[in-house]
Amino acid sequence: MARVAGVNIPDRKHAVIALTAIFGIGRTRAHNICKATNVPPHVLVKDLTEGQLDALRTEIARYPVGIRHRRGMPVRGQRTRTNARTRKGPRRMVKK
Repeated sequence: MARVAGVNIPDRKHAVIALTAIFGIGRTRAHNICKATNVPPHVLVKDLTEGQLDALRTEIARYPVGIRHRRGMPVRGQRTRTNARTRKGPRRMVKK
């Protein structure tokens, strides 16, 4: 199994479908990633070369939505100074 962005993606699926296993990446974004890295979208993951997998990893790292999902912060441009308690969780005590 290939590991991309901290997630094991399925080997026996097409590259586009396998990328959707990563939280924050849907079909449209997966197509855009494949197009940007010149990876054929309908090739099985197990048939990709290590260079193609590395290209996918670096391209996925550029997408900020996945980063904000991983950090548990608001994804769609909301403010975070106040009013983000649902995503950020309970307040943490800051010692002075």
